[in-house]
Amino acid sequence: MATLPDPHPRTGLPAEVTIYEVGPRDGLQAEKAIVPLETKLLLIDRLADAGLTVIETTSFVSPRWVPQLADADELFARLRRRPGIRYPVLVPNRRGLDRALRAGADEVAVFVSATERFAAENLGTTRDGAIEMAAPVIRQATAGGLRVRGYVSMCWGDPWEGRVDPEQPAQVAARLLELGCATVSLGDTIGVATAGHVRVVLDAVEAADVPRSKIALHFHDTYGQALANVLAGLEAGITEFDSSAGGVGGCPYARSATGNLATEDLVWMLEGLGISTGVDLDLLVRTSRWLAGELGRPAPSRVVAAWSG
Repeated sequence: MATLPDPHPRTGLPAEVTIYEVGPRDGLQAEKAIVPLETKLLLIDRLADAGLTVIETTSFVSPRWVPQLADADELFARLRRRPGIRYPVLVPNRRGLDRALRAGADEVAVFVSATERFAAENLGTTRDGAIEMAAPVIRQATAGGLRVRGYVSMCWGDPWEGRVDPEQPAQVAARLLELGCATVSLGDTIGVATAGHVRVVLDAVEAADVPRSKIALHFHDTYGQALANVLAGLEAGITEFDSSAGGVGGCPYARSATGNLATEDLVWMLEGLGISTGVDLDLLVRTSRWLAGELGRPAPSRVVAAWSG
């Protein structure tokens, strides 16, 4: 096992954070070759073995849109769910929610956009239309006692529209919270955010009466800024961050979106700051090495590469 970083805590940062692992869903959804169901189930099990306590497993989306996740019903039916571990799923609409409920899901996520163009390209509607489509899903889920998370894409930049006014994600986040979402994940879908820009958006969101305790951050590492952006989030009091084992993933509807922030890289930085994650980094690296073998290419994670060398 490689050496862990020396912890050097900094004042003013959270003592612990929640890592919201998106590898099995967001990490695999853009893969062109269909990943076998057995591989997906084993990935989820191995992530749990490594100490991750929130693992987004799949999406109940139409197979026509995301063929990779056509096995969602069978996957969730065969999932070995462990006490103390959350297994949220993404649901795009009421039909997806009905499927998730039949499968036994107890936590779901909905997906909207901070920009008009991405809403049109990805969801086939307007920005407001996407929220209106998500509203009955959120209401039905919360009425049934399910925890609901809201994803907001393109919060820092859009490949078609360019710069995004911070008021746009702020307004969308406030609306999702009003509808009943327990948390809202702000996404830097194409990875253009910088640390100062992160703070500007978080300030706008807070000014819209969205508490920072309700906010999670989802960074892509297109320009190598994801960890710097996480640090900016930590300094602002954010305690939940999305990441993907090995750094796999992207957005199939935005060509400039590269891989997610790697969970290993996030854990390395957090442990170096003395922030508790509960993750066994050695087991996690072994899992991402194994997944890279299954996918037939090296993991983008810098920690995985360093430990493999």
